[in-house]
Amino acid sequence: MKNLLFFTALFLFVGCGPKNNTKNDVYDIPAPPEENKVMEVTIHPVFHGSLALTHEDKTVLIDPYNGAERYTRFGAPDLLMITHTHGDHMDMETLKGLDLSKATLLAPQAVADALADLTFAGVQVLRNGETASEHGIKVEAVPAYNLPSAPKMFHPKGDFNGYVLTIGNETYYFSGDTQDVPEIRALKGIDYAFVCMNQPYTMTVEAAADMVAEMQPTVVYPYHYRNGDGTFSDLDQFELLVKESAPEVEVRKMDWYKEAK
Repeated sequence: MKNLLFFTALFLFVGCGPKNNTKNDVYDIPAPPEENKVMEVTIHPVFHGSLALTHEDKTVLIDPYNGAERYTRFGAPDLLMITHTHGDHMDMETLKGLDLSKATLLAPQAVADALADLTFAGVQVLRNGETASEHGIKVEAVPAYNLPSAPKMFHPKGDFNGYVLTIGNETYYFSGDTQDVPEIRALKGIDYAFVCMNQPYTMTVEAAADMVAEMQPTVVYPYHYRNGDGTFSDLDQFELLVKESAPEVEVRKMDWYKEAK
C-alpha cells in the first residue's frame, strides 16, 4: 500500500508541477520530490534540521531556525515541536517572528522553561517515553543523547527529545541531535526517518548508516549534516553504506544548505 501511495504521489507531482517553488520565495529549497504528498501529509524540508508538515488544515513546525521568513508561507502553526535548547533548534529570534497564537508547544522541560516568556495556545512538556495527542496527531518523545564515551557530553541523556509522529497510518521520526543510541536503533515501523549526522555533535556518517540499517525505515532523509568546522557530511557515502546493508531502504538526499554554500 505504501508503495502504491508513493507512486500515486509521484504521478501527481509530475502531472501538476512543483509546489511552493516560485522565484519570489527565495527561502524555499527546491522541494520535489522531497516536498511530496503522502496520504494527506506534505513534507516541507526547510533548512538544517528544520521542516514543516502540513496535514489537511493543520501545520506542524519542527525546530524552526535561521529566520522567521522561511516559515511564514506555512501560516500560523498548530503544533510547534522543539527537540532541545541549542540555538540551531530552539532559535529564539525566529520564534519571536512567528505567529504562535494557536500553537501548542511540545518540548522537553528545559525548552519549556527557556520559552516561558513566549505566549502559546498551550504547552505540553514531554519526557523521553511520554506521548501526547494533538489535532489527531500522536507524538512520542524518544531519547536523544550522546553516549557516555563521547569526548564531550553535548546532549545529556534524559534532557532532550527526538520525536515520532503518527499521522493516520504513517509514522515520521525526527532525530534532533543524538548519537546512534540503543533506544533509537530499537524503533520499528518508521515510514519516514530524518536522521542527523554531523561532527563532533551527533553521529558520523558510518554510525548513522548502521543505525538506519537496523531501524529499517521505509524512507530516510539525511539532514542536519553541517559539521562544526563548516564542512558537510558525505551524503553519497551515507547512501552507499545504507544501500549495501539495507537495500530496501530508500535514501532521499537534498541540499538543506543551498544558501549557506
